[in-house]
Amino acid sequence: MGLPLQKCACCAGRCRRPNHSGWLVFSHPALFVNIVRRFYRRKTPNHEVRPFAPPYGRGARRTVLPDQKLDGSTMTKAATKQAPSAKDSLPVTENESATDKVAEAITQGIRTGVFVPGQHLLEPDLTRRLGISRGSLRESLKHLAAAGIVTLNRYRGAYIGLLDRTASLQLLDTLEPLARLAARLAAENCTSAAARSQIETAIADLDRAARSGNRAHYLESRRRFYDAMIDLGGNRELARVIPLSRTDLFRAQIETVQSDTQRKRHASGYGPIAKAIIAGDPKKADLAVKKHFDGTRKTMTELPEDIFPTMG
Repeated sequence: MGLPLQKCACCAGRCRRPNHSGWLVFSHPALFVNIVRRFYRRKTPNHEVRPFAPPYGRGARRTVLPDQKLDGSTMTKAATKQAPSAKDSLPVTENESATDKVAEAITQGIRTGVFVPGQHLLEPDLTRRLGISRGSLRESLKHLAAAGIVTLNRYRGAYIGLLDRTASLQLLDTLEPLARLAARLAAENCTSAAARSQIETAIADLDRAARSGNRAHYLESRRRFYDAMIDLGGNRELARVIPLSRTDLFRAQIETVQSDTQRKRHASGYGPIAKAIIAGDPKKADLAVKKHFDGTRKTMTELPEDIFPTMG
């Protein structure tokens, strides 16, 4: 039984509910109405008392559109333009830029050897190094996991991806036809001195990187060679579908365990590709790419089994 607060507003003292007797008890819905009525009556900016409007029924308050006033009249176009929209008033989130920052940092770290395949990524270290929040970092890691660069474990966190032998061979099977297409298109479009200079510069930089023994420089120069070949070919979709980041991961995984012979075999495969493109011969360019991938597959068969994880 509740405390008597005031006369029942809905039944005017003629309520027949048990234990009511004309008095408003705490459990009666009219109490809620009176409380809302009391607190809702307030001064508006133009000093008019706004009456209580029930949330439903004939007097229900309707939704006010962005270009309407509370009285239903429409704002002028000038006023509508001046009124800031919700989209304009929202601050720019860091998720999009954070994703690019994390992807660039991890990809570059793989090339330079800062990160190695299978390495555990520590969230506090990455957030401090990149200056982003933990939530943005986790969202970025999800994007990298979808690209196959990072592996997420529910209980152990994030790891740099590690390819087994089957995944490595499947990656080569996927990359080869795309690279052959890029080489053919580049050879077909290499008809000007500027185009030839672009390929000559890329292959010269790649040769210097291979002789220097600097893995980071070599992987970066290798990517620039592919970028130049794709750009010269003119097919912009190839830049989206060729899994170069995944290939960098594969290269980083086998680079440290290759012999000098295997390393030289791989580096020497780019020269014939560049020569065929500069000569404008699509067939030779296609054949040069095929031989280059055949050499990589030969290296795969020669590598020890312990560098590849066992996927059970």
